[in-house]
Order: sequence, then structure tokens, then C-alpha cells
Amino acid sequence: MAESMGTLRRTHGCGEVTEPDMHVVVGGFVQYMRNKNKVIFIVLRDRSGEVQLVFNDETDRAIFEKASSVKNEYVLLVKGTSVTRQDINPDMPTGNIEIIAEEIRILAKSETLPFLIMDDINASEEQRLKYRYLDLRRPSLQKNLIMRHKIAKCAREYFYAHDFIEIETPMMMKSTPEGARDYLIPSRVHQGEFYALPQSPQIYKQLLMVAGMERYIQIARCFRDEDLRADRQPEFTQIDLEMSFVDVEDILELTEGFVKKLLKDVLDRELETPLPRLSYAEAMRRYGSDKPDTRFAMEIQDVSELVKDSGFGVFSGAVQNGGSVRCIVAKNSAKVLSRKEVDKLTEFVRGIGAKGLAFIRWADEKPNCSFAKFFTEEQLTELLNTIDCQKGDVALFVADKNSVTLPTLGALRLEVAKKLDIIPKDQLNFLWITQFPFFEWDEDSQTWLAMHHPFTMPEDECLPYLESNPEKVTAKAYDLVLNGVELCSGSMRITDYELQEKMFRALGLTDEEIEAKFGFLVEAYHYGAPPHGGLGIGLDRLSMVLCQAESLRDVIAFPKVKDASEVMSQCPSPVDPENLDILGIMVKPKEKTEE
Repeated sequence: MAESMGTLRRTHGCGEVTEPDMHVVVGGFVQYMRNKNKVIFIVLRDRSGEVQLVFNDETDRAIFEKASSVKNEYVLLVKGTSVTRQDINPDMPTGNIEIIAEEIRILAKSETLPFLIMDDINASEEQRLKYRYLDLRRPSLQKNLIMRHKIAKCAREYFYAHDFIEIETPMMMKSTPEGARDYLIPSRVHQGEFYALPQSPQIYKQLLMVAGMERYIQIARCFRDEDLRADRQPEFTQIDLEMSFVDVEDILELTEGFVKKLLKDVLDRELETPLPRLSYAEAMRRYGSDKPDTRFAMEIQDVSELVKDSGFGVFSGAVQNGGSVRCIVAKNSAKVLSRKEVDKLTEFVRGIGAKGLAFIRWADEKPNCSFAKFFTEEQLTELLNTIDCQKGDVALFVADKNSVTLPTLGALRLEVAKKLDIIPKDQLNFLWITQFPFFEWDEDSQTWLAMHHPFTMPEDECLPYLESNPEKVTAKAYDLVLNGVELCSGSMRITDYELQEKMFRALGLTDEEIEAKFGFLVEAYHYGAPPHGGLGIGLDRLSMVLCQAESLRDVIAFPKVKDASEVMSQCPSPVDPENLDILGIMVKPKEKTEE
């Protein structure tokens, strides 16, 4: 049977025992044990680190025998005195000392583990997530969760110091359109009606400004029923802000102050501010993305004018139809980007919507050009000089309408950079993206949709175009990007109820729809609202980038997998029919699929 702690109480973390002659009581999990017959070495691990315990011929025989029964992941409490180690272990922060044990308690035993508790393991992610409570014992994941805690702590300290107050907003709210499907909660009292889990606290934090709270912060849980990917989870956390009597510059400056403090407190790194900025249009033109990774070059180049009169119909046709021909040049890449690799890249761009990929691969004395027969030698030389493509380089071309060309080359740029391994891993490139289009055209519905949410304030000079020329309207909106990851999104808000109603109508909403979905917000503006704006900083994504983690799952304690399920607890799961009856819900049987 396991023992109790009795009168023993832990005095130090394992990683805190760094000097000799310390009288300590340490507790933790057994990382490993070596029994040398006359000497037993046990490495004990807790959240603070590891330390080596020693049981030898001077140890009480009963204690020695108990130590010999210990196995990996047993939970121990050990009393002893630290001494200088003869064989220093440079790979352990406590590797210069060890603890001569005087007393041991086995508080819990462990069965054989499904995988070893160490960072470099071969266990599949599915198996690790099934036993997530064991996976979280690994030092790297514990380090990530501690980093996440420090970020949240820093946020609270910084914004409290800038006169923000923390206010909780409801987790059960009215379903309102915010860009993704809602997770719905059926009401027992109001059968046939539903609450929604918040996609963000957007409406409530605006109402807090109407209420005169002036500066609000919340570490807010948000929920979106959308397809998952490496940087997306169905439930996520954001550092949510809103403030009154400000404009865009005030919000950006305040956010930069937080980021500067964060990097200093958490990573001990200095950040030069103000941060660089790009308009949405320039970011798309140069990088093909509204969240560009600027740690490497390889910017997109427009060669439409140069090739529009060539005999190559793919190029000339794209320009004649209002599109463009653009390219990226991967410097010194011809050895890595073999013809086989270029073919793989061609399949890659086809998979994301492009028709194909033209190329110039200059590996030998003469460049190998996929469209050379349509160009004279002089035309090809001019093209190579214009795009600065030299021997050893590879140029990749896409020709189509701009809505295809730019994002395709943006994605291709990242794919090529990963293949070439040219992205600096320890570099942090922050970037503001500003002047977003207010509307975006939706091909499926053939209508204009709000690119952000419908409460975003248009730029003042764009107001006359709201209904006549939606494509000309830009928004007082801004995103903060770090290393190609969108960290936060925000905007100034509409506070004039007449303008807000006009905005709803520009989005095609009827008076009935406006009243049903947003009536309470529009009504609030009838009673006076200060100018206000804000943003939400993705705590999960920020933690992921600062930890250099591959996925959000590495910085969330109990994450969901690709199908939005949790492997460990096997949720979601069926509910008893009695509970469904109480809610007035009937579950439609799954349709059988043919073999």
C-alpha cells in the first residue's frame, strides 16, 4: 500500500536544490532508477526540475530496501542533505549536487507506462492525447503551460496598471453572426430556443463602453464551430480589450507597450517600437497574405507588363482577362528544388486553387524555362534581369486573376521557404496590418460581406461609398502579426446608430433581421455612446509562437483533435434519452453509408 506523508512536508522543489549542505524534503515523480547493488540512484522530477537522490551503505537498511522497490513514475517524498557530486552531470541544472537520502515515503505507485515520460519519445500524438495527464508530465509541455501562465499574468499586470478593469461577460448568450457557426446550448425552460457560446465577447464589451466602464479587459474563453488546423481550436482564449475616448493610434501604442513588456518579462528580450506597419493592399501585393512572415525575403513580383504581349497564352490571357502574372524567386535553391520538387510544388498550388505553375530553374549554364519556346532570347534575358533571377536560382510563376495569384504565391512562398529551411527560428518579427477592406465579395452568395464584423468603423473618407462602391471602403481595422501568425484583430467601432443601421443594410440585412439579431445593441446607441475600439489578442497563438511550438495543442492543457473531439475523455458523447426528452430534443439517426 502507498504511504501517507505523515509529518514530512516538502521544503524545496527538485530544481531548487542547487547548493551543498541544504537540508531538504523533496517530492515528485521518479524519472528513472539505477540499482548498483550497494548504491541506488534515483532521479526525482517535479515541475521545477530534476535532482538525483542517493541511497548507499550508510543508509538505514529498511530505507534502502524500500528505495530498491521503486519504479518509474512512483511518487516519492524524500528527506536528505545535498552534497557535491563527484561525477557532475552538465545536462542537469542540478547536476553538480545530489541528495543523500535519510528518509523516504512512497506516496503512490505506478503501473507500467504506455510511453516514457521524456521529450524525445516515439509515441503517436493520438496515444499521448489519450493519456494526456501523462503527456503533461513531460518537461517541454510543462514549460509551455508555465509560459502561457506568465503571458496571462503579464497581461493582467500591464493592463491593470493602465487603468483597465476586469469584467466577465456571459458564456450563454444570444446567437449572432460573427463569421463562424455557433456552438448552441438548448434551453430546458424555453424549449425550442437556444443559447450560444460566445465566438467573442464583442457585443458585450461594446455595451460595457456604452455603460461607461471606459477600459475593460478579460481573459475570455471563446468558441467557434469551424474546421480545425494547427493554429485553430474549437475553444480558445483571448486577452480581450475595449477602451473609450481613443482612436486607432492610441490602441496600437498601448498594445505595443504590452508586447514590449511581455518580451522583456517573459523572454528577457528587448523590442524596438513603434512596430512596422503595412496596409492590407501592400501586404497582399508583396507577400500574398494579410499575415505575412517577414523573417525572410522572397517577395512577390508583378511581371504582367513584361509578359502580356508574349506568345505564351497562359500569361497573355491572364492579363487580358484583368488578372496578372506574378512570381517569386528562390535564391540559391536550384539544388534543393530539383525538377521533381518543382513538380511537387505544381501539385501543391493546384491543390489550393491555381491552374498550374510556370518556372525557370537555373541549375546549369543555361536556365531551364518551362515557357522558353514562347520567348526570344532577348525577352527571356530581360525577364531574368527584371526579377533578379541568376544562376542557382529558381523562379516560380502563377498567372490568373489576382484573387488567385496573390494568395497562391503567398502560400507557395511559405512552402518553398520551409523546403529551403531559410526561416530564422529565433527571430520575432511583429507587424501591424492596417487599412483592411471593409467588404469582401463572396462568390457563393454573390454578395458583399463584412471582412471583419459589422460593428467596424469605416475610414471617414470612405463613408460616401458604403452603398455605391463597396470595394472602395476601407475599415479602421488592424491586425497584429508575429512570424506569419495573426495574434490579434481589432477595430474602432461604429457608435452612431444611424450609421450602424446603414451598415447593416449595406450587408443586405432587412429591418426585421437587424431587429432580431442586433436590436438591443442598436437601441443602446440611442442613449449615447463614447467613441471606442479594441482588440482581442489570441493567448493560445501568442503562447504557441513564443514557445516555438508546432501546434496549439502543445500550449493547451486538454486540446481537441482535428474532428473537434477530445481523445482522453472521448467527448463529445451521446446523452441519455431522458435528458434529451427534458430538453425537447430528438436526435436524428445517422444515415448508413453504403459499403
